[in-house]
Amino acid sequence: MSNDQPPPGQSPDDDPFRKKPQEPQGPQEPGGPTPPPGGAPGSGGSSPYDSPLGGAGGTGGPYGGERPPPYDAGAYGGPYGGADPLAGMPPLASFGKRVLARLIDMIIVFVPLFLISLAFGGVEVATGGEDWDEVTDRMNSGEQWLWSLISIVAYVGYDTLMTSKYNGRTLGKKIMKLRVAMLNDGRVPDIGSSLLRALVLWVPALVCCYCLWWLLIIITVLADKPYRQGLHDKAGKTVVVSAAQ
Repeated sequence: MSNDQPPPGQSPDDDPFRKKPQEPQGPQEPGGPTPPPGGAPGSGGSSPYDSPLGGAGGTGGPYGGERPPPYDAGAYGGPYGGADPLAGMPPLASFGKRVLARLIDMIIVFVPLFLISLAFGGVEVATGGEDWDEVTDRMNSGEQWLWSLISIVAYVGYDTLMTSKYNGRTLGKKIMKLRVAMLNDGRVPDIGSSLLRALVLWVPALVCCYCLWWLLIIITVLADKPYRQGLHDKAGKTVVVSAAQ
């Protein structure tokens, strides 16, 4: 799988991440019957990747109704033409790698914000020896809300730009060899999908319910079947997949 974006002016259909329509090529005995064009025998004459607009009458698959190229069935979740919704997709990212990638990204954004806050006395809440009432007053002040706004802009901006402009990979995902992909066809998310995904991920966490929101994100990633989508993935209609190949 290439990690290069199509050059400016190139048709979106040439996106290297978009699955190309291609008939499956399996071993056949000499003189044996040719598989029907509608999919594997016993599949009802259609494939999960038949496009509703392309003439085969299917409902479309996880990569936009296009037939996937040949692949290792063991690595990609099932035989071509089967009922497995993950057939033809890159392997989904493991939960552990996703957590490590997110922690790396959080540190990358947090360190500059922390240094800026030092310059403006933003860490006095944690280190100034104030009593609880003084801490509460500072947290409810305009200064605290200003820092919350700055943090939102930093985290959301970082996530949006890195995801949309760098092949679906933040620095953390690049280190862990992961990427964000659109669920319907596997392409790199555009700026709109990337922004919506980042807003759902970061705004609740930074404004009102930091620990509870992250716990909810973790639960949804672990519980969602079959695509392991957190709430932010569902908002952006994305999945996180391996980019190691």
